[in-house]
Amino acid sequence: MLNSSGTSVTLGVDTHAGVHVAVALDQLGRLGTLTVSSTPAGYASFEAWVTGLGTVEQVGLEGTGCYGAGLSRWLRQHGHRVVEVNRPDRQTRRRRGKSDVVDAEAAARAVQAGTATATPKSGDGAVEMIRAVRVARRSAMKARTQAVNQLKALIVTAPDVLREHLRGLHRMELIRTVTRWRPGAEPDTLTTVTKLAMQSIAHRYLQLDDEISELDRHLQRLVTRAAPELMAVKGLGAETVAALLVAVGDNPGRLRSESAFAHLCGVAPIPASSGKTSRHRLNRGGDRQANHALYTITVSRMAWEPRTRAYVARRTAEGKTKTEIIRCLKRHIAREVYGLLVPRTPAQPPARDDLATAA
Repeated sequence: MLNSSGTSVTLGVDTHAGVHVAVALDQLGRLGTLTVSSTPAGYASFEAWVTGLGTVEQVGLEGTGCYGAGLSRWLRQHGHRVVEVNRPDRQTRRRRGKSDVVDAEAAARAVQAGTATATPKSGDGAVEMIRAVRVARRSAMKARTQAVNQLKALIVTAPDVLREHLRGLHRMELIRTVTRWRPGAEPDTLTTVTKLAMQSIAHRYLQLDDEISELDRHLQRLVTRAAPELMAVKGLGAETVAALLVAVGDNPGRLRSESAFAHLCGVAPIPASSGKTSRHRLNRGGDRQANHALYTITVSRMAWEPRTRAYVARRTAEGKTKTEIIRCLKRHIAREVYGLLVPRTPAQPPARDDLATAA
């Protein structure tokens, strides 16, 4: 293809585990289509193809937090502006059909039309390290919970002599008791085989408990280094700060305002007005883990912080329910946290955190 250096090109990419499909558009229509492997060699051939088309304005990319993470990092390192694109809605897919080329072209057209404007997370710094540790910690905690549930299920169906011995024991007392059993080298009765199975699960629980403690240590270290200002705030722990950091990403400047951060966390009310009715509805979108982190901070402050307790008392006297008050507090705490998460520019006003003056 001839080099059209004066041509303004918009790219759309549909990403997959093994290959990526790209479509290039100019102001008049499609310039070409390319399929490359999701490897550094494939990315290099992608760059060579792009430079022969013209001047690349933007790249619309699906799956920047999943299959497209590697390509997204590579494109940014080579000076391209990457825009995160959601997959086409169902109405569009019913009308136009579904294929990789169709999805890639839809991504490019979404960027051209200005409907896709989100800057993806860079995924190349301290926050990405924290995210990786949280993934391992979450799976270990889930496996530990499954282990103790399986142990208790075996107790229900165990022989009477075992069930009576274990009845009423608390979790750690139960684990320690079971790990001290000696079922023998070759158990061959129902009682001894049940002991063997229960002991295996108990040892697994302890191994997972040690693994979680080690991951917690690394998480505390990484979060303290990445966000010392947030960790210094009373009521914020490593897990809640980590959830908020992961929601924002390594490039917090991609958030335009504290309102955008509130929407990201799902704590900004959504307008639902029509005609003479003016109201807002609950935001059920956003990052649910960040939303839960704000909820944890809110409930904790309602229990001990004087300023928050005074706010709760005032709003309760005004007739607000506890659920409504928690929603308001989550929004205010999001404003306060945003000021510590995102560096402010001189033209940007400081985040307000005065609950006494909040509506």
